[in-house]
Amino acid sequence: MKKNLFVALLLISASILAQNSKKDITLEDIWKNNTFKAETISGITSMKDGLHYTTYADGNILKYEYKTGKVVDTILSEKTLKDKISIGDYRFNADESRIIIKTDVESIYRRSYKANYYIYDRKTKSLTPVSDKGKQQYATLSPTGNKVAFARDNNLYIKDLVNGTETAITKDGKLNEIINGSCDWVYEEEFEFAPAFFWNDDGNGLAYYRFDESKVLQFQIAKYGKLYPEEYIYKYPKAGEANSLVDIYVYDMISSTATKVDLGKETDIYVPRIKWTQDANTLCVYRMNRHQNKLELLLADAKTGTTKTMLTETNKCYIEINDNIVFLKDKQHFIWSSDMEGYYQLYLYKMDGKLENKITTAKVDVSDFYGVDEVNRMVYFQAAEPTPMERHIFSVKLDGKDKKSLTSSKGTDRANFSSNFKYFINFHSDANTPEKITLHTNDGKEIRILEDNAKLAAKLKDYNLTSKEFFAFKTNTGVDLNGWMIKPKNFDPNKKYPVFMTFYGGPGANTVNDSWEGKNYFWYQLLAESGYVIVSVDNRGTGYRGEEFKKCTYLNLGKYECEDQIEVAKYLKNLPYVDGKRIGVQGWSYGGYMASLCMTKGADYFKAGIAVAPVTNWRNYDNIYTERYMQTPAENQRGYDENSPTTFVDLLKGKFLLIHGTADDNVHFQNSMEFVTALVKAGKQFDTFFYPNKNHGISGGNTRLHLYTMMTDYILKNL
Repeated sequence: MKKNLFVALLLISASILAQNSKKDITLEDIWKNNTFKAETISGITSMKDGLHYTTYADGNILKYEYKTGKVVDTILSEKTLKDKISIGDYRFNADESRIIIKTDVESIYRRSYKANYYIYDRKTKSLTPVSDKGKQQYATLSPTGNKVAFARDNNLYIKDLVNGTETAITKDGKLNEIINGSCDWVYEEEFEFAPAFFWNDDGNGLAYYRFDESKVLQFQIAKYGKLYPEEYIYKYPKAGEANSLVDIYVYDMISSTATKVDLGKETDIYVPRIKWTQDANTLCVYRMNRHQNKLELLLADAKTGTTKTMLTETNKCYIEINDNIVFLKDKQHFIWSSDMEGYYQLYLYKMDGKLENKITTAKVDVSDFYGVDEVNRMVYFQAAEPTPMERHIFSVKLDGKDKKSLTSSKGTDRANFSSNFKYFINFHSDANTPEKITLHTNDGKEIRILEDNAKLAAKLKDYNLTSKEFFAFKTNTGVDLNGWMIKPKNFDPNKKYPVFMTFYGGPGANTVNDSWEGKNYFWYQLLAESGYVIVSVDNRGTGYRGEEFKKCTYLNLGKYECEDQIEVAKYLKNLPYVDGKRIGVQGWSYGGYMASLCMTKGADYFKAGIAVAPVTNWRNYDNIYTERYMQTPAENQRGYDENSPTTFVDLLKGKFLLIHGTADDNVHFQNSMEFVTALVKAGKQFDTFFYPNKNHGISGGNTRLHLYTMMTDYILKNL
């Protein structure tokens, strides 16, 4: 008996020793040394045969066979290129005879950039620069591979690869006035695309945008570093202000003429997408009203520019734009995505706009649409099922029958399908497990593991980590909210712990996901090591719970979101292991706006808060995003005023840190300056830190380490 007791004590001692010998996470591990970097497979391009795919690795474009997973060819190696260029990105033309290579990328905004482009001819093994007249934007091979279209200095160009000539097809481009072939700032940011020209399938037509932003008001950003700061000026349309006038043209390669598409008499509209149909002479144009609650799909004749309405959709709140449309090869049908029945679903329509049938019907949101195998009449998609925290891959017949789940492990899956939909590469993770990348047949059967991140998983066992746990609760107003929690190592339910709440909270954007979060996950673990309970909860207005939950914040951004986060604080305060007097908040961008509201409107519930790059008055933000959810300030003055933290600065009680990059082109530094002015006027003490010349991401060099060191120190000192 004594011997067994001795053995038991020995095992307990060994277990305690093992726990104590584990490492603590450092900020340098996360933000400097990339200690916890997960391996991935990026740049996967399915080849036209659907049996092979390519990736870029170690200076080579490698061709793999899906079935065996073996490298069957090295399509291109940097070592063989005379110009000694680095392959930053690449794309094939339609028949894969040529490759366009992007190098020396120079970022402009979130999605826009300049670069040097080269054309590699696989037959002749020759490499040709697209242009020697300066960097290009978005150079794209025609389907036939004999021409390249690109933008430069606000104009659109065609390079003929047969005779080597470069032709400007527009000549009126001018900085801060006229843009051809590229998006203006607000389209790029809010409609989420930057290249604004598109080849038709036969390579004889190029549809493109023309933006006239001459009446859009300018915004100035000071850039520091020289004796006299430089001034960067660009067009930024704020809520209620004038937008660019948008026109759509189709350039005909044979006649060398451009035809203007008829968009109607109303000019205060948006054109969030243009898509070529299966008919090389027919362009689909999305026309949307300024309130963004009416969307029309127009079919435009590329030769004449005449249009007719194919489909009209309206919504009592707003319609959000995505790329979930596919025109079928029968030229008689298209697949469309909409939340018109309460959840995002897929529908099969005829080209005359009549509904053929519903493809998906479950009361869950379709979160991504991968495409359709027209030969076998199968549709592949991702959905937030069985919970809003998860994403899984499904197939269903085009007629809506025989829905099948292709992935089953709890967590989140995202897929990359082969061009013929015979295979897909799946990226799976959960809240506490980094990505596992596997190859599957289209019925979901796993063929092989491509990357399991076993080395990272083994490394994580050496650190003091605790699991991210999901929970749910009902607010006092009867709303069910989902959240996650990370507790300190050796958590003692009889002790009282401070709570650090982090959130984003904006329309359709969730933080409570059963997926691997990366670097922030380790920051939360570091704070847990220091004795904090870390919590994130998705408030009303976030996504994947249907239209009613998401759009209830319409005309009142911030109101219900802040109320819900206060409800979270109340819920946590009543937990036996929470110190209700030590609850803090932190958020970035919309999350920074939320943190600012919580520290003012919710001042009685939060001891400390950190707001990074916050919107502090929706009048200061761009019109496409803001008016989608709030209409204009003239139409909704009360909604703007009653949900701005600047209105409630006199309520601030706790310790508050405000952080912003001075060169933020998205959420302007102006927001923080106006907030500071209001706080000072109200006699409130607070802390600030501003990063010179940093944009909305506040990154580069040592910046992120500095930022997270500051935030960590602030939490440890004030919470």
